[in-house]
Amino acid sequence: MIISPILLEIRRKFNYEISFFSGVDFTVDSQRGLNGFCDFILSLSSEQLLVRSPVIVLVESKNENLRSGLAQCIAEMVAAQLFNERGRNQIKAIYGAVTIGTLWQFLKLEGNVVSIDLSEYYIKDVKKILGILYSAIAQSKS
Repeated sequence: MIISPILLEIRRKFNYEISFFSGVDFTVDSQRGLNGFCDFILSLSSEQLLVRSPVIVLVESKNENLRSGLAQCIAEMVAAQLFNERGRNQIKAIYGAVTIGTLWQFLKLEGNVVSIDLSEYYIKDVKKILGILYSAIAQSKS
């Protein structure tokens, strides 16, 4: 799979001070529909056993097209925001990405406002994808 090596490289660039999870249950509020499994999660916690706040990046993997994953990624970002608040970790922005592996699109949640980068990034420009992810994490750490 193309996605895991990219996220593991980001983790390496941050000297393993961030955690990386794949295919974990991220049930935050079942009554609000904020439950289910996330494809990929990055957290500022170095803990690798359990997902701990603050969760900062969520990546939704889709087989067909990017647009089909936008709503699910936004729901995961809202869940991460609530998860962080409950963990007393107020993070200014939650970042998300939807990918089919070879094509990526990025999102940002600040308060109640979601911004969607209308650009689509191809894997051939992996340095740009890594740069966007690196910048998102660096901003969250400061």
